Amino acid sequence: MYYFFPMLAVLVWSINALVNKLSFGVIPAETIAFYRWFFAILILSPFLLKPVWQQRIKIKAHLGKLAFLSLLGMVLYQSLAYFAAATTTATNIGLITSLVPLMSLFLAPLVLNKRLSKWALCGASISLVGLFIMLSQGDIHQFIQQGINQGDGLLLIAAFSYGLYNVLIKRWNMGLSVWVSLYMQGVLAIIWLLPGFLLAPSIAISPSALPLVSFAAVAASIIAPWAWIKGIGLLGAERTAIFMNLLPVMTATAASQWLGEQLTIFHYVGGGLALLGVSVSQMTRIPMLKRKKLLWMP
Repeated sequence: MYYFFPMLAVLVWSINALVNKLSFGVIPAETIAFYRWFFAILILSPFLLKPVWQQRIKIKAHLGKLAFLSLLGMVLYQSLAYFAAATTTATNIGLITSLVPLMSLFLAPLVLNKRLSKWALCGASISLVGLFIMLSQGDIHQFIQQGINQGDGLLLIAAFSYGLYNVLIKRWNMGLSVWVSLYMQGVLAIIWLLPGFLLAPSIAISPSALPLVSFAAVAASIIAPWAWIKGIGLLGAERTAIFMNLLPVMTATAASQWLGEQLTIFHYVGGGLALLGVSVSQMTRIPMLKRKKLLWMP
């Protein structure tokens, strides 16, 4: 029963990668990115306005940090995937997302004064080889000439952004409850996303876009984080984090079945090596995870 909660969270987030892809051509990226947090905050407000008011002094003291975390974790990381969907696959969304722990690991020495071990460097090397194989599709010459496509590039920026988010959330002890912190980041995300929303080609939610917006706002932004936090409370941060390795596997399987995306040998080999490298590098992340719970995921 304890494993149900992290499994549920990862399942929802893997389906959300498909939602990112399905949103392309149905609703502008700027629009769904804004509505995701607008409706999530609207639903959460009746439950969190009172604790937010009670913790208002701490919130005011750390408003700048909350705004920066919101920019990294909810605007750049989670919104760039909607823009990336135009030129990448749901499978790649899941695979590149799995590199976030590796990004966090390499940012930790700069932000938390953590030393990298040989295991971390080994894991990073394996993951980078896997990522290169997956993105190049085995054609090294063409890859060198053309580089990675725009969508995969945006996803790498997003993964770096969330890696920095994870490290900073460990460094900044603001004394806020988990849900108050997330709620305020969501509110600030709405402000960050408002200019793009107002300049979007369309702000209407068509009947075909409504299920996508609803899933992103309710399932991916409320139910999955609740299940993830519940899993951390029952299993601990380090044991729960292991379940994130299932995200690219679930995403690739679902994308193959529901979107008809073709998995090539390069996805299997490259993705497998990327996951292996992340698993090896995470052997050094456990002490860091014990210091503070991971608050938010995809």
